[in-house]
Amino acid sequence: MEAYCVKCKEKREMLEPNAEFTASGAPGTRGKCPVCGTTMFRMGRTPAHEGMTPPENVVRKKKKKQVPRKGKLVIVESPAKARTIERYLGEGYKVEASVGHVRDLLRSQISVDVENDFRPKYRVPNEKRPVVKELKKLAERAEEVYLATDLDREGEAIAWHLVEAAEIEPERARRVVFTEITKPAIQSAFEEPREINMDLVDAQQARRILDRLVGYNLSPILWNKVRNRLSAGRVQSVALRLVVEREEEIENFVPVEYWSIDAEFLPDGKPKEDTFMTKLAKIDGEDPELGSEEVVTPIVADMETAEYAVSKVKLGQRKRRPPAPFTTSTLQQEASRKLSYTARRTMALAQQLYEGIDLGEGETTGLITYMRTDSTNVSQVAQDEARQYVIDVHGESYVPEDGPKKRKSAKGAQEAHEAVRPTSVLRTPKVLKPQLSRDQYRLYQLIWQRFVASQMSHAIFDTISVEVTGKATLHEYLLRTSGSTLRFPGFLAVYEEAKAKGEEEENGTDRKVPTDLEEGQKQTLIELLPEQHFTQPPPRFSEATLVKTMEEYGIGRPSTYAPTMSTLQNRGYVTRDGRRLFPTETGRVVNELISEHFPKIVDVSFTANMEADLDKVAKGDEEWVDIIREFYGPFSETVEKAKEEMPEVKAEPEYIGRTCPTCEKGQLLIRWGRYGKFIGCDNFPECRHTEPLLEKIGVHCPECEDGEVVERRTRKGRIFYGCSNYPECEFTSWKKPIATPCPNCEGMLVIQNKNDAQCLNCENRYPLDEVMPKEPEEEEVEAPAG
Repeated sequence: MEAYCVKCKEKREMLEPNAEFTASGAPGTRGKCPVCGTTMFRMGRTPAHEGMTPPENVVRKKKKKQVPRKGKLVIVESPAKARTIERYLGEGYKVEASVGHVRDLLRSQISVDVENDFRPKYRVPNEKRPVVKELKKLAERAEEVYLATDLDREGEAIAWHLVEAAEIEPERARRVVFTEITKPAIQSAFEEPREINMDLVDAQQARRILDRLVGYNLSPILWNKVRNRLSAGRVQSVALRLVVEREEEIENFVPVEYWSIDAEFLPDGKPKEDTFMTKLAKIDGEDPELGSEEVVTPIVADMETAEYAVSKVKLGQRKRRPPAPFTTSTLQQEASRKLSYTARRTMALAQQLYEGIDLGEGETTGLITYMRTDSTNVSQVAQDEARQYVIDVHGESYVPEDGPKKRKSAKGAQEAHEAVRPTSVLRTPKVLKPQLSRDQYRLYQLIWQRFVASQMSHAIFDTISVEVTGKATLHEYLLRTSGSTLRFPGFLAVYEEAKAKGEEEENGTDRKVPTDLEEGQKQTLIELLPEQHFTQPPPRFSEATLVKTMEEYGIGRPSTYAPTMSTLQNRGYVTRDGRRLFPTETGRVVNELISEHFPKIVDVSFTANMEADLDKVAKGDEEWVDIIREFYGPFSETVEKAKEEMPEVKAEPEYIGRTCPTCEKGQLLIRWGRYGKFIGCDNFPECRHTEPLLEKIGVHCPECEDGEVVERRTRKGRIFYGCSNYPECEFTSWKKPIATPCPNCEGMLVIQNKNDAQCLNCENRYPLDEVMPKEPEEEEVEAPAG
C-alpha cells in the first residue's frame, strides 16, 4: 500500500502496514516510510479491516446545524443573463451566474476510463472552485433551486454538472428553459419547471467523450510526426479536408475555352432606343458547340446575312418566396455576406442581444431568441405580432392569407427550438439604434428584417420570354432572351437576401425586353457580339459557405460551427485572405496524414452518421455507451497502427539569422504557439527568450519616424495594427491602414468598409478603388480564379 511521506515529500510503499481506526471511528492504515522511517498514515477501509470493530467510545462530530431554508435560487451561465432575469422575477428569487461550465474533463489526461464503460473523470477547475463553493452555500439555504441554463444539450449538461458539483438534492432542483429572455417567457418558464433531461445530458456527454478520445489520441501523434501545438478533431478534421480538397480542385482545374454570341435587335417600326439583347441558343435545332474563334467566325459571318423575326412570345408571372427566418447557420452566412462578420463575431454579438441590452430607465431585456438553433419554427404569438405589424405598416396585401408555410429545417433539427428572431417586432431597429453599438445594431437589423420578411407575402414579377429566329444561307438560328419586372414587392419591401459572389453573373439572365413584341414581327440586326470565355474553377470557401456545406452534410451542430472556424485558423491550418479560406502547408500535411491513416475520421458520411447517432441518444433511442464502444474498438487499433506507420514530416527549423539577445548563444527561429507564430530561441527550454513575429503591411507608422505598421493579434485572436516600435510608440488601429496618404491632409487612410477608406486625421472618406494601391500586375495574373 502506498502513502505520502511528509519528510521525503513523495509517495512510497508503506512498511509494516497496520489497520486501525481513528478516534472518530474512521478506518485507516498506519506504517513507516521504508527510506526515512517516518510514520505514514493513509485513510480508507482495506481488507485488513474486515472483522475489526471500531472503538465504542467514539467521539462523534457534532451534526451540522440545519440551516432553515427559504427563498429560491436561480442559476444561469452569464452575469448579463442573470441581471436581466433577476429584474423579471422580483422578490424571493436570487439569481447567480456560474460563468459557463463548472466541471469538465481533466486537461492533463484523457480523463475517460475506457475499461469501465468510458466513464468520464470530471473535475472542478481551480478557477471555478470559489464559484462552486459560493453556489453550494447558497443552494444549501434555498428552498428551491432553479437551473435556467441554455435550452440546448450544452445547457442541459451545465445544469446537471451544477447539481453534481454544488451537491444539490435532485428533489430541490428545478429545470427551466426559455427561447427568449423577456418577462412573459421567463414567467411562463418558471410556472412549468421540469426535471433535468438525462437523455440530452448523455448526448452532450457522449459528444464530449468522443471528441476527447479522438483529440487526445490523434494530437500527440501529430506532435511527434509534424510539430507541437497541432490538433485533430472529429469535426475540425472533416472541415479541414473540405478546404484542402477545394484548393486541390482549384489547382488541378484546367480551363476550357468556350464562346457565346449575343445579338442586339431593333423591332420593326420602333425608335433606336428600343433595342434589346438576345443570346444564341440553337443552330439548326441543336445546341451550338462554340469552342474556338475559328468555329465562331464563320457562324457570325453567316448570321449577319440572316433575316430575323420574333417566333415566340410568352408572358407570365413568377412568384418569389420569402426566405425562412434565421437558423445559426444561415445567420452566420448572411452576416458574412452582408456585414463581413466572421462566424465568431456574429455569435458574440448575438449572445449580447440574447442576454439583454439596457434600453434605458433600468429596463434590460433580451432582444432576440436563443441564437444556437437549427430550427425555423416560430411561435404562434410571434407570428401574430409580426402579421399585425406588417398590416399596420404596409397593408393587408403584404401578408399571406393563411400565414407563412412551415419550412423544412436542417437535418436533425431540434423542432422544440425556435428560429433566431426578434423577441418583439415592435422593437424596430430604428427605435433601438440609440441603445445599441454599431455592430449590435447592424446584426439586430439583419435579424429583424429577415424575420419580418419571412412572415410576408411572396414578391410577384411579370415575366416575358422571347425567341427570335433567323434564316441565313447556311443555317437557321434561334436566339432567346427573358426579362422580368416587379409587379408587387411583397417581402422585398423589407428585405432581400445577399447573393454569394458570382451568383449574380451565374443567374443573371434577366434583360430589358420590350413588352409589346408580337410573334412574326420582323427584327433588324444591329450588332453581333461574340465573346470568349473560359470555364472557372469552384470558388474557395468563405466561412459562410463552409458553414453552409457542413450543415448540408450534417457535420457538426449550431454550437460547433463558430469554434470550428476559429480552431482551423488558430492552429495555422487555414488562413483568411479577405473572406476566402486558404489551406496552409501545415494544413495540407495534417490533412494528408489524417486522411491516409484515419480515413473514417475525415469521412463526411461517417461524421454525419455519428451526429445522427448522437441525436438518437438525445431522444432516448440509443445508449451513449454503446455508440462510443462501437466507435472506439476499431479506432484504438487504427491509433496503434498509425503510431508505427505514420511517417515523420517535421519541417526544418526556420531560422531568421539573428543570435538570441538573452543567452547570446542560441539562434532565433520561428516557432508556433497557442496564438500563432512567434520568434524564440533554439536553446529552449534552457533559454525562454521570445519575441512577437511582426508581419509588415508596407505602411510607415504615422507617429514615429522609423516605425513600420505591423499586423498583431489580441489574446482572443482579433487582428489589429500597431507600430513595430511598440512600446516606445503606441500607435494602434483596428482598421487596416493603406499606403496612400489622405488627399486632403496627407494623414493615414484606413479601410473603413468594403467600399470606403477613411482618414484617421480629418475623417474624410474616399472610394477604395480610387485610393487603394494597385497590386503588381504579375500577382494579378498568378492569382487563381474564384
